Amino acid sequence: MKYFIVTYGCQMNVHESEKIAGILENMGYSEAEKREQADIIVFNTCAIREGAEDRVFGNVGNLKKMKKRNKDLIIAVCGCMTQKEQTAQKLLSTFPFVDIVIGTFNLPQLGAYIEAVKKGRQLDVWQEGDIDETLPYKRTSGENAWVNIMQGCNNFCTYCIVPYVRGREKSRSMENILNEIKQIIGEKKYKKITLLGQNVNSYGNDLTDGSNFAGLLREICKLEGDFKVSFMTSHPKDLTDEVIEVVASEDKIEKYIHLPAQSGNDRVLKLMNRKYTREKYLSIIEKIRAKIPDCRITSDFIVGFPTETEEEFEDTYSLVKQVRFDSIFAFMYSPREGTVASKMEDQIPDEIKHSRVNKLLALEKKIQKEDGKR
Repeated sequence: MKYFIVTYGCQMNVHESEKIAGILENMGYSEAEKREQADIIVFNTCAIREGAEDRVFGNVGNLKKMKKRNKDLIIAVCGCMTQKEQTAQKLLSTFPFVDIVIGTFNLPQLGAYIEAVKKGRQLDVWQEGDIDETLPYKRTSGENAWVNIMQGCNNFCTYCIVPYVRGREKSRSMENILNEIKQIIGEKKYKKITLLGQNVNSYGNDLTDGSNFAGLLREICKLEGDFKVSFMTSHPKDLTDEVIEVVASEDKIEKYIHLPAQSGNDRVLKLMNRKYTREKYLSIIEKIRAKIPDCRITSDFIVGFPTETEEEFEDTYSLVKQVRFDSIFAFMYSPREGTVASKMEDQIPDEIKHSRVNKLLALEKKIQKEDGKR
């Protein structure tokens, strides 16, 4: 029996696909080189942008002929996109050949759903769940090992669907995280350990033992072994001086911080519910560069947020010009149903969003060339 996994979205999804692979291999499946060889195909989906959902619908639809040729083929769709009950129902009604549709929280039960397929199609979306510490992994990222330290988000940025599909912040215990990392180090084939969370800086906020992200980093760096530590993603409002100090002082931590700004204009940042100002963001950048002169800093930006004027976009442009990031990721605002921003008036036309994102990316390319960063 063979499986094939199609992964969309962020590093969290890449790591969850490693869990899916672990579940399937425990059931006796082995990985297929291409989907045509598979007995089960799993789509692990993303809901951050509309384009990601469109690609899932298109690629799932392409399997209709395969399913017609092989009625025993199992097709499963899971992840952030299907955590939205309405989307899950739409997927199942649009594609009657799909066998399993589940959300993010009931992923640990994938094996049980596969076993139940013989009794009929499975649609099940749990609304909340704890981090399952017992799932096996099949690590697939070479010398890098992903380690999830928390799940969920409490920030509720007005453009973002994540808190609705990933739930509220839940941190793993420091003991369990350290035990997993010790096991990784013991295997002696991973040179890099990347800590994952929707907002790693929030680690420990929901725990009662005083754990925090800076403390976790310190404890990891006490472990013996030849490895480097990195982390993503950081929210500017929660990146503390203590975390900057730990990154500066610990040789095992990569001198790299991904710090999404999203906008360089205070009014737009407030509409986004980002909880910091342009001035505050720049002060954090100054602290990082003062403490860690060789630190690589990257960022994310959203252009064409509802009501954003040309002058406000120019504030974002000038922020990128001033900071001179090592690289940026720039995206056109994409309305996500169920978020506050999707209901805002004065949505920006696509042609204006295209123009602004291209201008921002052209600036990044110019900075890269001038600074010799590529």
